[in-house]
Amino acid sequence: MVSDTLQQIEQDALALSPEERELLAERLLRSTEDTEPTEIDSAWVREADRRYEEYRAGRVQGIPGDQIFSQIRRELGWSA
Repeated sequence: MVSDTLQQIEQDALALSPEERELLAERLLRSTEDTEPTEIDSAWVREADRRYEEYRAGRVQGIPGDQIFSQIRRELGWSA
């Protein structure tokens, strides 16, 4: 459930110019960067590092983005 205060802040933020909204979003995101990563965050970083090293070592090949996104859209039933 969203508080009245949060709804008011959102309404006020959406009334800002695109440039001001972008600046606000950057500041809000930056304010969360000081938090400690969770175990899940750390696990994803380890997994990403492992996959990248496998790719760099030539043990796996990359898949072009357009190909993988087409496959995902087909699997989700978003395209024929």
